[in-house]
Amino acid sequence: MNKIKIDYYEPMNTVFGQLEVSSAKRHITILHFMARKIRNHICEMIAYRSPIRQLRIMLHRLRGVKIGERVQIGMEVIIDHAYPEFVTIEDDCTITGYNYILVHSHPNEHFSKILDSYVAPVRIKKGAWIAVGAIILPGVTVGEYSIVSAGSVVTKDVPPYSIVAGNPAELTAHINKNWIKQK
Repeated sequence: MNKIKIDYYEPMNTVFGQLEVSSAKRHITILHFMARKIRNHICEMIAYRSPIRQLRIMLHRLRGVKIGERVQIGMEVIIDHAYPEFVTIEDDCTITGYNYILVHSHPNEHFSKILDSYVAPVRIKKGAWIAVGAIILPGVTVGEYSIVSAGSVVTKDVPPYSIVAGNPAELTAHINKNWIKQK
């Protein structure tokens, strides 16, 4: 997993204090940080409820998610609130709905001896299918033409042409490449 260390969460007593710290960590002005956060939030909320698939995809792209061609993203899919630019969804993928794709872990500092604070990219490779209610955790790559079964929690990479299921997701089957109609 390719982790990028980030500072531990530091709660502030004021809105301005939080804006000041958060913008400084990203090396941008407070105004730029606020504009980025508001744009991200508005796009995410509209995409979450939009009944129009292409609008959902357009809004996630505006947030910074890298999305290929012929991708399906269902309703009520959450793609990381804070770091959407660390998510890549390649061509011909389907994320069915009620899914969560997370790319960061940002615990409070009192957990620093037991939990890392980091960002790690998630990549969903060509032709993958993420079934309803699945959760993809930071640093995971879902292999080409793989299936993540409904309700699974994916904590490690999924090999190409495979099916995983469970919490944590485990390999349940391999897919014969000849069974796949590739574009």
